Amino acid sequence: MCFPCRVGWRYDLGSAARGRCGFPDSECTVNIPCEADLQQRARAVADDLMAANLMLVSAESCSGGWIAKILTDLPGSSAWFECGVVAYSYEAKEALLGVNPRTLEATGAVSEETVLEMVAGALAHLGAGVAVAVTGIAGPSGGTEDKPVGTVWIGWKRRGGYARAELFHFEGDRDAVRRQTVAAALDGVRQTLTA
Repeated sequence: MCFPCRVGWRYDLGSAARGRCGFPDSECTVNIPCEADLQQRARAVADDLMAANLMLVSAESCSGGWIAKILTDLPGSSAWFECGVVAYSYEAKEALLGVNPRTLEATGAVSEETVLEMVAGALAHLGAGVAVAVTGIAGPSGGTEDKPVGTVWIGWKRRGGYARAELFHFEGDRDAVRRQTVAAALDGVRQTLTA
């Protein structure tokens, strides 16, 4: 059964969805996008990119390449998807995306500053016209008081435009956090294309 994602909203999904989010049945209020929902969002992104005659690049950390995977599941994706970079470690973020080591030391991997440098670096190193970057804490470990599990920064940038970033606090288990991250990232690509 599919449950459309409403990022940032909390409401009861009913008994059919309970337990999928990692909460006990009685506490499940997280809306987790299913594979069909993610595919629908990916198709919409593909249509928008083709209409704009633009290529997309993704720079991913906590989503582990899921954005690139869901987009390249679509036939013909080479017409609008250029590259996906999975940069999990500090070293990979520095080497592949040009993130400044001082930024990582000062703000950590999960920060507005880091995601903005990731998205800018993705565009600087590749020929795409639009980039999306994600960095966060999918869990179940790694969270802190300041940055609990589910904290995700997503950034978007169109070549020649300004980068923007948004902070999300997703709930659920690792899979739920990653699914919500992918959905929000795809939605943001569409917003970037129409801005």
